[in-house]
Amino acid sequence: MAAEVYIMSSSPAVLMRLVASSFTIAEKAATIVRNVMSGGDLGIVEKSGVDDLQTKADRLAQQSICASLSRKFPKVTVIGEEELPSENVSEELIESGQNEEILKYPCPSQYDCIKEEELVVWVDPLDGTKEYTEGLLDHVTVLIGIAYEGKAIAGVINQPYYNYEAGKGAVLGRTIWGVLGIGAFGFQLKELPAEKHIVTTTRSHGNKLVNDCVTAMNPHSVIRVGGAGNKIIQLIEGKASAYVFASPGCKKWDTCAPEAILHAVGGKLTDMNGNAYQYHKDVKYMNSAGVLAALRNFDYYASHVPESVKQALK
Repeated sequence: MAAEVYIMSSSPAVLMRLVASSFTIAEKAATIVRNVMSGGDLGIVEKSGVDDLQTKADRLAQQSICASLSRKFPKVTVIGEEELPSENVSEELIESGQNEEILKYPCPSQYDCIKEEELVVWVDPLDGTKEYTEGLLDHVTVLIGIAYEGKAIAGVINQPYYNYEAGKGAVLGRTIWGVLGIGAFGFQLKELPAEKHIVTTTRSHGNKLVNDCVTAMNPHSVIRVGGAGNKIIQLIEGKASAYVFASPGCKKWDTCAPEAILHAVGGKLTDMNGNAYQYHKDVKYMNSAGVLAALRNFDYYASHVPESVKQALK
């Protein structure tokens, strides 16, 4: 009995508290994303061009996520996609809750003694901004990825508009979370048959290299959608077998959370040369060697990457 009392009274490891908080913080961000859309004024600005947009939802959601995380975990390094002035954030944007169910899971032993200052959080407040502005709402995700010693070890993906086409009465939105050594939750894991090659790739950042690499996979079909988070969800829900993006288009905040969730269920994400991405706080943000990911049969897809693609993305 004494042992049980001791277990109950010891506070959860910092990693589990960070994941539990990120869960509710992502839900808050999703509410902001939906409210901006229903308000009608998206406040769109171009960052580097017409395919690189920022909206009021990106700005408010990032303020909410980063300020909420920093207040609760002041020593954690938080890196967000949007370059925003570090002005005082309105109290109504702060989320202080945590998901109690997540705290019931024991922290994997290799992460039990992590200190706050050893963790880096990569935030994409609205992955799929272009699709958001075009009304392709099911492509949109909120991404919070957690890294330790340069490796993506935990992540939260919220889909603000999950179920939005299901009609009245449907619960809008869902949150998926995962930790290496525990697993991933909030969805139904489904695998495509090994012989079925369905490739998901970029909708708006295509070029010859991207298309040549997709063709080299000998796919039965190709799905072109927005958002890295959305593409990884397609892999874990059995809608696609590989995510192939032979271009330096996406960044660390696009891949940290999705990679952690994919790896938590036995999948794999690397660059086009098969190298793992690093998520230290000092790394360059661009994933300059592209993205290759699969839930199963990763080696099949890696072996089909043309040499010309590997050379171009070294």
